[in-house]
Amino acid sequence: MVIMLLQILQLLLTVLSWIIIADAIMSWLIGFNVISHYNEGVRTVRIALERITAPIYNPVRRIMPDTGPLDLSPIVVLLILYVLNNYVLRTAIEQLANASY
Repeated sequence: MVIMLLQILQLLLTVLSWIIIADAIMSWLIGFNVISHYNEGVRTVRIALERITAPIYNPVRRIMPDTGPLDLSPIVVLLILYVLNNYVLRTAIEQLANASY
């Protein structure tokens, strides 16, 4: 049961990683005027992505030094998620699986 919950948590962290990547790509496209933020569909997607990612970015932004217009918080959050997903959770799942045999 615990292994299944940890695997669900791994899946949620993977989905969150993809959402962060989509948010970064969307901000680049808007920043380089490839897509217009005046478009209603683009604005809706951008607002949704910001509402999902802002609570995750804000604690990291408070800790990190100000880098001007370059926001490095998505990279830091992705690194943290990568370590959690591929090392911490994977190790916990493997140890629980080995303990059950």
